[in-house]
Amino acid sequence: MKQSIVHIALVVRDYDEAIAWYTKTLNFTLVKDEYQPEQDKRWVVVAPPGSTGTNLLLAKASTTEQEQFIGNQAGGRVFLFLNSDDFWRDYNAMTARGIKFVREPKEQEYGTVAVFEDLYGNRWDLLQLNKGH
Repeated sequence: MKQSIVHIALVVRDYDEAIAWYTKTLNFTLVKDEYQPEQDKRWVVVAPPGSTGTNLLLAKASTTEQEQFIGNQAGGRVFLFLNSDDFWRDYNAMTARGIKFVREPKEQEYGTVAVFEDLYGNRWDLLQLNKGH
């Protein structure tokens, strides 16, 4: 048996502001943006450059209850992990584009890591794993 996680849904306030931030600020690629008339919503998928694995489904909150979780899908913990093949290149580029880091870079036994927030406040690890991790 072979299975994989294809999409992770990220609740957003607005499709277009989320697309703009993820593609222009975080430098992700817009994979799909299709209107689904039967559900009156859009299917918006973004992915890191060069990625062939799991990607993000930007899911616009459609209820008051869903809106409460925008920016806090993991209760304040790091929610997503962006692996890099060159930590310092990406850290410096992200900082230059105004991405807010809430924990400065740190060398750990598993690699180099820093925590940043997306436009809504969800926390991400930017990391470069050492070989074997």
